[in-house]
Amino acid sequence: MGEARVIRADRSQLQWDLLDLEGLLPADHRARIVWSFVESLDLSPLYDSIKSREGEAGRPCADPAVLLALWLYATVEGIGSARQLERLAQRDIAYRWLAGNVPLNYHGLADFRVERVEVLDRLLTQSVTALIGEGLVSLADIAVDGTKVRASASKKSFKKSDKLLEIEAAVERRLAALKAELANDLAASSRRSQAARERAAREVKERAARARQALDRLAAERKQREKTHKKDEAKKSEPKASLSDPDAHYMRFPDGAVRPGYNAQIAAAAGEGVIVSMDMTDRRNDAGLAIGMVDDIARRYGRTPDNLLVDTGYATSDNIVALAQHAAGPVTVYAPPPSERDDVKPATLKRRNKKRAREPESVKAWRLRMASEAGKAVYALRGRIERINADRKNHGFGFIGVRGLAKAKAVALWHALANNVIAAHRLRAKAA
Repeated sequence: MGEARVIRADRSQLQWDLLDLEGLLPADHRARIVWSFVESLDLSPLYDSIKSREGEAGRPCADPAVLLALWLYATVEGIGSARQLERLAQRDIAYRWLAGNVPLNYHGLADFRVERVEVLDRLLTQSVTALIGEGLVSLADIAVDGTKVRASASKKSFKKSDKLLEIEAAVERRLAALKAELANDLAASSRRSQAARERAAREVKERAARARQALDRLAAERKQREKTHKKDEAKKSEPKASLSDPDAHYMRFPDGAVRPGYNAQIAAAAGEGVIVSMDMTDRRNDAGLAIGMVDDIARRYGRTPDNLLVDTGYATSDNIVALAQHAAGPVTVYAPPPSERDDVKPATLKRRNKKRAREPESVKAWRLRMASEAGKAVYALRGRIERINADRKNHGFGFIGVRGLAKAKAVALWHALANNVIAAHRLRAKAA
């Protein structure tokens, strides 16, 4: 199989209604920017994954560069449906130009979008490293923010533990009946139909098992919270997990509504608007996630940011101390302190001041820093990441149409790359 089985893009023969697509596509069109970005990447891991399938039956594989370019451009334009992308690749000039006469189908497009999380993660690091090397991006000021995105799970799909056990038992009985029918049925067409129903039943059973595992994790988290907030936890109802997407959790969104969702964590160079790290979590809040994001930045680029700009509560006092002593380099945290009441009794104020006096030096320095005009000016740079979040939400990132944390992370990485394609073009044009 290998290289010979890859269908490459051919733009030299592009014709549509006797018109030359190459001539129809403007020189500064975004599709050309995307293709130039893809050509700058090392895509050997994608081609190696095709070579590893040598000898397997099936159609030749579409050129990974074409699939990557199509999905990047689609994400830039706010397209997240494989079926819609397949149609656009047949009808739209820009998408046809990117496809380069490579035959496509929505099954292959859908699989490519979510099956290569590690490769997408590596491409994000690779592309940002190139910008750092060109002097266009700096890790001096990194803004981090969490944003909630809706998951593809309905309210009715959430079940309690006892209901999940009932579903598993019912599916087990159904599987046993199907196997018995399949063994006694000699008609080939009927056997295929029975096998399909058996596969569907097994999938339901697997989802129910994953949902029970999710419930076990939720129960463990609740038990931990009960140690400090016993009364609050006692008021809450029994945990539920989604049968459709066991990784999705109920979360409170900025509009006050509680919906199934994920919590996307985005780190961006505050001055340049380039996303340097992206992760997807099932955490309901962002508290204490600062160290994990800094660790990921250090993993990608071999160093930590000089300054970390985060919202109130994102970095705890313990985080501030740990980041000031980070093994890959000290990190200075810029985050507004939590608001405190001024109209308190003298005894309360005395206890507060006494507690402050015992705080570690790095926490004391943080409080002084955020009270200064210089500190507030640095923190103001964090506003850039709010604009990045809004832009991505306006281009389809508000809803994750795939199921499972790994696939949701793949979609998040596509949005990070899409943001950086445009940001990199803007930065290079400005430098030129």
